[in-house]
Amino acid sequence: MEISKGNLLTYCTNIHPGEKLQDVMQYLADHTLAIKERISPDQPFGIGLRLSSVASKELLEGYNLAKFKQWLSGNGLYVFTINGFPYGEFHQQAVKDQVHQPDWSTPERLDYTIRLIHILEELLPENVTGSISTSPLTYKPWFYHDKSALDEHIQAATVHVAMAAGEMCRIKLERGINIHLDIEPEPDGYLENTQEVVDYFNQHLLVLGAQILQKKYHISPAVAKSVILEHIQVCYDVCHFALAYENPAYVFDAFEEAGLKIGKIQISAALKATFKNTNSDREKIGLAIQAFNEPTYLHQVVAKKNNGNLQQYHDIPEALPHIMQEDVEEWRIHFHVPVFLANYAQLGSTQQDILAVFEELKKREAHHHLEIETYTWDVLPLDLQVSVDESIVREFDWVMEKLRIETPA
Repeated sequence: MEISKGNLLTYCTNIHPGEKLQDVMQYLADHTLAIKERISPDQPFGIGLRLSSVASKELLEGYNLAKFKQWLSGNGLYVFTINGFPYGEFHQQAVKDQVHQPDWSTPERLDYTIRLIHILEELLPENVTGSISTSPLTYKPWFYHDKSALDEHIQAATVHVAMAAGEMCRIKLERGINIHLDIEPEPDGYLENTQEVVDYFNQHLLVLGAQILQKKYHISPAVAKSVILEHIQVCYDVCHFALAYENPAYVFDAFEEAGLKIGKIQISAALKATFKNTNSDREKIGLAIQAFNEPTYLHQVVAKKNNGNLQQYHDIPEALPHIMQEDVEEWRIHFHVPVFLANYAQLGSTQQDILAVFEELKKREAHHHLEIETYTWDVLPLDLQVSVDESIVREFDWVMEKLRIETPA
């Protein structure tokens, strides 16, 4: 199977409900094959696989992984990236902050990620690098009143992330298969913006993490750091960085200057509200936002004031009582809306950030794993809900047109 060595484009299958292996097989057969037929009928089609902890265990039982690999190959599919952020249930029940459980301080999160590494090790096509996106270590609000507990969590998390790096390095040395783990900053995560990521690497991962690898593998400090920088990278979720009001050129430059790699880019858009200083305008916008207030996921709101300062709210219900603040000019809301739409009646989106990221990719001639990640189709307001397959195809069409590519691979 010949795979392009440039940007690899897919969509994240976390859009499809299903926590068990049989559910995964069912939605791949029902949806992904139909989408491939529309997008890439004559070429291999890459999957952004999402496996829960339960499904990852099932896939490693008996001959399941070999059978799965054979099924993929027989249908012109391959896997190059896995979403390893949500550990358990991700649809049809309240997820909210539990999406961060278990966090990286726990052996459960490490064991789950190691399973994903071993699965991807077997599924990757020859000469294709693999990526696994993961959580921003833990959820910051859990520790607002206990900094010492947060410090302990991050220390434990750093040890576990370093151990994952060591396992990926072992696989590369023994089998020549290159996999990287991509930490995904997001609102209210321990890591939620560029500077926090850089600081974490410099103050924790390249210090304690490198020491862990030195001791375990009897390698030099320089080699230990190179292992971390090769196998622990950044997942640039465009929606999340837009919520931090960070310009894509700044993000790319800052990570490059710090020696950090962006391994995976999740193509996603946040909801946006731009305010005029009239009460009626703000009331209409408030009603429009209320339509997106649903109970499954966290929808953090980041308000930008006229002086440039940011005010963050943990969810839409917490933010709405403050909508009449006259010194606030814009809200950005953590709700992954369709990337091909720029406007939603009184509301807009951060679609321009996606286009700016694409320009950076063209300018820098950079190659990344690109994954369309709109997972909220079933919780969108009813007037925006259409066929999931049709919506995904429309997202692909929009992205490929903007990137000026003809096929995803």
